[in-house]
Parts: sequence; structure tokens; C-alpha cells
Amino acid sequence: MKYLVIDDEFLARARLRELLLRIDPGASVYEAENGQQAIDMCDRHKPDTALVDIRMPGISGIELVYHLSALQHSPAIIFTTAYSEYALEAFDANAIDYLLKPVQIDRLKRALQKANPITSTQTESLRKTTRSMHLSISQKGKIKLVPIQGICYLKAENKYVLVKTRNDEYLMNDTLNNLESELGDSFLRVHRNALISTEHLEGLEKNDEGQWCVFFRGIPDKIEISRRQTPTIRAWLKNRSLD
Repeated sequence: MKYLVIDDEFLARARLRELLLRIDPGASVYEAENGQQAIDMCDRHKPDTALVDIRMPGISGIELVYHLSALQHSPAIIFTTAYSEYALEAFDANAIDYLLKPVQIDRLKRALQKANPITSTQTESLRKTTRSMHLSISQKGKIKLVPIQGICYLKAENKYVLVKTRNDEYLMNDTLNNLESELGDSFLRVHRNALISTEHLEGLEKNDEGQWCVFFRGIPDKIEISRRQTPTIRAWLKNRSLD
């Protein structure tokens, strides 16, 4: 069997590694200390089971499992936590196993025996307890976790969506409508083919053709605004200036 231990604390990973090898001496045990490492490890080693800490910096274990469930080889999931309040209603109601730290070997054995990949229904139910902070984007056969806070705008291009940050750009196989629902009010629709980040929005100006455009802090890009959306953007900028 192959296991992946995902925890930002070295001692927590070491304890689980020791327990797993006591239970299954011939097992392969891999470790990841953050979400991107976990995605890369799953892609490279295809573990059968992942033990995922709930509280981690950068990305929570719950959000990470949402992204892991989209992989072609999705591992069975067992959550671990030192905070018992996280391990009550949401997990019990969705029949998802969890372990309280410090993990005991007998409890780990029972969890491993019944561990299964989380279903889409379970994942969506858990996501209601935490806000997604990343988009998972396929790039050259790998999954890249892109922080939503760093995205300046999203623009539909043919069958894909261009995701633009200050330093990079990615193509995502999704629709603007889906992304608009997922991102919420931190992004504004300025055109049928574009969403912009309110955090990175700097202002409005006309281009050489006389068309109103938005411009951003930190990047030279400009995005045209439809006539229908221009009053909305003007009102939003005015309200921000009054805050």
C-alpha cells in the first residue's frame, strides 16, 4: 500500500509515518507539508490513502481534498485534527472518517480498514464549511494551485478561460459562469467574456477607440467594459472611494 501524510508539522508527519509502518511494514509512506506538495505527490506516486491535516497554512485540508478529488487517481481520505470541534457535525453527517491527534494506532487501523475516496456529494457538503482560496489549474499535465487573491482577471478565450495574475497566466478548462459562482462578490462581471478582481481594480479610462476599459494595479493590461456593465463598475469605484 502507498500512503501520503499531509501535515505542515514535521513531528505530526513523523508520528503517522511510524504508525503506518508499524501497521503495514512493507508500505510506502510519502509526506507533504503543504497543498501544492500534496497535489504533486498524488500525481507522481498515486497513493492509495491520504491522511490530511485540517488546519494548514495557505490551504485548509478541506479545500485541499476538493482539489485532490478532481485528480484522475483520487486517494481514499482520512482527516486528522487536533481540534475536536472540527470533527463533529460536518464529518459525522457525511460519513467521512477523521482522527484526533495524537493519533492512536488502534484507531488508525480501524480508519484504514474503511477508508474510501470521498464522493462528490461529500466534497461539496464539506466545502460549505470553508471558503475556497485557490483554483486548481491543469498545466502541462500537472495541477497548479493558484491563489484566488493573486488573480487580476479571468477572460474567456475560445473553449478556455485565461487566468491572469501579476506574474503569470494560465488557461483553464472551465466556464466564466461556473467561476463567477465559485468566486463570489470578490470578482465583477465587466463583459460577457470577462471577470475582474475588485482587489486589483485600479480605475476606468477610455481607449483609442473611445471604449471604456478597466485597468489594474501592477499590470498594464486593460479590459473593455460592456455598455451594460459600465454603470455598475462606476458605482463600485465610487463606493470604494467613499469608504
